[in-house]
Amino acid sequence: MRILLCEDQDAIRRMIEALVGASGHEVIGVGTGREAVERALTEPFDVLLLDLMLPGSMDGFEVCARLRADPATSGLPIVVISALDDADSRARAVKLGATAYYAKPFRPLELLEHIGGLKAAARRG
Repeated sequence: MRILLCEDQDAIRRMIEALVGASGHEVIGVGTGREAVERALTEPFDVLLLDLMLPGSMDGFEVCARLRADPATSGLPIVVISALDDADSRARAVKLGATAYYAKPFRPLELLEHIGGLKAAARRG
């Protein structure tokens, strides 16, 4: 699978890239919401792993809203990985189109299983 990862903290981005990449997936990492939207709209990805608290004018919530509003990315699975672990943030992310939500620190094996499930669903559908 081709996975877009949007995480502004370099150490966390490298850790997730290594984890997911070691499972045989191609991972493209970016550090801002604007980069994530630009890449998602111009390149094919199978899933977006998205942090919510991002620098600049576009946070993860805005990334969700913009990608869901565009027909080219409206069906892209968006898996949130965020330090925001409150009910309001979760509800807002889901309302804006997040398909899954993992709070940091997350369990790497759960994330890999979820990605594997998306891959299996893509093959079936």
